[in-house]
Amino acid sequence: MSFLTGSGDWVTGLSGWRRAGFAFACGGVSALGFAPVEFFPASLLGFTALLLLLDGADKSRHPMGAAFLSGWAFAFGQFAVGLHWIGYAFLVDPSAHLWQMPFALVILTSGLALFAGIGCALAIYFWQDGPARFLVFAILYAASEWLRGHLFTGFPWNLQAYGWGASLSILQCMSVIGAYGLSFLTILLGASLAGAARPGGWKAPAVMLTLFALLWAGGAMRLAANPTQTVADVRLRIVQPDIPQREKDRAEFYARNWQRLLTLSAAPGNPSMIIWPEAAPPPLMFNRSASALDEITLLTGARRSLITGATRVLRTSDNLSFYNSLFIFGPGAAPVVYDKFHLVPFGEYVPFANILNHIGITKLTDGQEGFASGDGPHTYKLTGAPAVTPLICYEIIFPGAVTSGQRPGWFVNVTDDSWFGPWAGPYQHLLIARARAIEEALPVARAANTGISAVIDPFGRITAQLELGKMGDLDARLPQAAPPSTYARFGDLMFALLLVTATVLAFVLGRK
Repeated sequence: MSFLTGSGDWVTGLSGWRRAGFAFACGGVSALGFAPVEFFPASLLGFTALLLLLDGADKSRHPMGAAFLSGWAFAFGQFAVGLHWIGYAFLVDPSAHLWQMPFALVILTSGLALFAGIGCALAIYFWQDGPARFLVFAILYAASEWLRGHLFTGFPWNLQAYGWGASLSILQCMSVIGAYGLSFLTILLGASLAGAARPGGWKAPAVMLTLFALLWAGGAMRLAANPTQTVADVRLRIVQPDIPQREKDRAEFYARNWQRLLTLSAAPGNPSMIIWPEAAPPPLMFNRSASALDEITLLTGARRSLITGATRVLRTSDNLSFYNSLFIFGPGAAPVVYDKFHLVPFGEYVPFANILNHIGITKLTDGQEGFASGDGPHTYKLTGAPAVTPLICYEIIFPGAVTSGQRPGWFVNVTDDSWFGPWAGPYQHLLIARARAIEEALPVARAANTGISAVIDPFGRITAQLELGKMGDLDARLPQAAPPSTYARFGDLMFALLLVTATVLAFVLGRK
C-alpha cells in the first residue's frame, strides 16, 4: 500500500516538462492495448496515470493550461504509437510523398490530440477531491472521443473501447452502448484505479472491477447462447489477390492483376457470391474495356453474383468526376453501382486543395483529381442472398453511420489495407469491423487486397479468415443476421444516457 501511495504521490508531484513528458510516455504505452498487441492493462493504467497527473495539474498555478498540456501530450503519445502505420502510405511512392510523411504524422497526431487536451482542461474546471473526479474526467474525455469521431468529417480510429480486442466477451456490451459507451466505461475504470494510490481508496476501483466482471460474464453467456447460424444456399468466395500497392496502378501489371482475380475466382468449388477487394480491377477498367465485362458475365454465369470495388469515371458535358465505387454484378441484370461517401482526407481528396496544392501537398492516390463523394450508405437487394449494405474501406470505422433506413442482412466491406502497412493497421481495421458487427448485430464479409480478409458473424466472431500477406481465395458460409440490437435501434442515445447518468452521480458525490 505504501508503494502505491508513494508512486501516486510521485506522479501527482510532476510539473512542467516532466509532467508533459511522462504524459506522452504513458500515452505511448497505453497504445499497446490496441491491436495487434491487445494488452488491455496498458490502456487502463495509462488512464490511471493521466488521472494522477490531472490531480497534480489541479494544484498548479494555471490548472486548465496544465491539464490541457497533460491531456494533449498523453493523446499525442497514444496516437503516435497507435497510428504509426499511417507512415507506410507515404512509402508507396516515396519520390513524390516521402517528404510529406513527418509533417503529416505530426500534424495529424497533434490535431487529434487537441480533443483530449480540451476534454482534460474542461475536466479540471469541474475538478474536486474524491471519486466524483473520476466521473468528471471520464465524461469529458469520452465526450471528446465522440467529437473526434464526428467533427471535421471525423476520425474515430482506436477509440478506447478497442483496447478490449483481447476479450470478445467484454466487446459484447457494444450491442447495447456502442463503442463510445464502452470507451466511457473503459476510461472510468482506468481513472478509478487511481483511487488505490490513496489510503482507503479501493471502493471506486472495486465497483468498476465488479462492473467489468459482470460485463465479461454477460458477454460470455451471450456468446454461448448464440452459436453462429448460416444462411442456406449462400456460399461466399472472398478473393485476396495480394497485389503490392506499387504494382496496382502500373500499366505493365494490369493484365497480370486482372488474370489473378479471374483465376482465384474460378478455383474449384461452387460459390454463389464472389467478392473482390476495393479497387481490385485495374483503374477505370469497366469504363475502358468491354471485354472485361464479357469476362465477368462468363464468370458469374446464370447463378452467381460478383461484388467488387473499382474506380470509375462519370463524364458530363462540363467535366469528369472520379469515384471510388463498388459494383454488384448479378446474373442476368445490369450492374448496380455504389459510390463511396465517406472519403479519406489526403488519401482520396485534399481539404483546402486550392491552398495546399500550391505548397506541394497532394493526395496519396494517383492523379491530381480527388474523388467525388457518393450520397450515403445504401441497401441493395441481391438475387439468392439477403440484402446487403456495402462499406468501402474507411466507411466501416464510423459507429452508427453504416446503415441506411432499410436494415440489411449483412455488410460487405471491401478494402485495400496494403496502404496500412504489414502489421498494426490491418489488424486494427479488422477489429473495427468486428465492433460494427456487434453493434449492428449484422455479419460482415470482408475482402482485403493483401489481407486480412474474413467473415465475421453478428457477435464479432471470425468464422473464416485469410491471413495478412497471403494470396488466395476464402470459401465460407454467410452467417445469419441476429435480431436488431439495442444499439442498432437507438444508436448513440444509450451513450448519451450513460453520460447523463454519470453527470447526475458526479453531482451527488460532489455534494458529500
